[in-house]
Amino acid sequence: MQLKSKADAQRRADQVACFQAELEIIEQEKIILLNESQRSAIANYHENLIAQLSSLFDIDSSKREKQLSLGMKIASFLGALGLAASVFFLFYQFWGRFSTNIQVFILIAAPLICLAATMYASSREKTGYYSKILGLVSLACFVLNIFVFGQIYNITPSPNALLVWSIFAFILAYASDARLLLAAGIICFSAFLSAQAGTWSGCYWIHFGERPENFFPAALILFMIPYLPHNKYSGFGVIYRVFGMLLFFIPVLILSNWGAISYLDVASNSIEILYQVAGFIFSGIAIWIGVRKSWPEVVNTGNVFFTIFLYTKFYDWWWDWMPKYLFFLVIGLTAILMLLVFKRLRNSVTQSVQEVLA
Repeated sequence: MQLKSKADAQRRADQVACFQAELEIIEQEKIILLNESQRSAIANYHENLIAQLSSLFDIDSSKREKQLSLGMKIASFLGALGLAASVFFLFYQFWGRFSTNIQVFILIAAPLICLAATMYASSREKTGYYSKILGLVSLACFVLNIFVFGQIYNITPSPNALLVWSIFAFILAYASDARLLLAAGIICFSAFLSAQAGTWSGCYWIHFGERPENFFPAALILFMIPYLPHNKYSGFGVIYRVFGMLLFFIPVLILSNWGAISYLDVASNSIEILYQVAGFIFSGIAIWIGVRKSWPEVVNTGNVFFTIFLYTKFYDWWWDWMPKYLFFLVIGLTAILMLLVFKRLRNSVTQSVQEVLA
């Protein structure tokens, strides 16, 4: 049994639950009837398997456990945000009362202590809830560390701080298998890389958001990272792909409507048409790749942006002169047409799977 992550173990447990439910229906329909020894052997095997998975990965073996786990995730998220905010305001409440030496000591010690506590909790706790809380507090302390050091010693603001924050967040994310920390690291890394792209083009780094094309290098890198082995980590590949697509499609959407802020030295109308075409093409490619690779998050994100690009063009073409009832009628008919196309695509995928199984 080669299971590398909690997500793999949870999928195996869900398969067992589905098998048991389907077997019960099959026996009720009298398609096949197992004798008592066969039924007992299957039940013992599943019971031992679930016990083994629970001891190794702390999985949810029932719907009630899944509901409780969801509540625990929400509670841990709120607890992490609350503690991080508490640390932030605690710094500013009493910070002026300390001497410079004590301030420097606190700035160095706080993230290191939280990092050590995160590593200890990650090694001792299977669920990972407390390690993720401590990890977010550690990241908050580290961000305050760099920021306050800059204020104390009057350091010129630099995008390198974003890189340092992202590295620390990535270390915490991979150490505690925390997707929230991974998202924080991705945001900091994307901002750093986009700022660097802005400085390479000649603008001051803090204004990198004024040119949406600065985000394209970060989008490409993030989308390619999951091709490296990530099976051990729960949902990391999904987060990388979704953030990569957002960092690509949102700038394309902006440039398809405001071409004047592009780096391209051509007419604004030409730039907008170029990015409108690019939005349709790449969202279609994303849907195709998602279907081919069985990546539902890529399919869904591609669908969302393809629809946004399509309806944006409808608005540009027809809103000013078309009667509103006719405009929304076209929107509704287009949605039905898209539904038929996706249904046809789904049927073709199902048919290919059946041919493989046959």
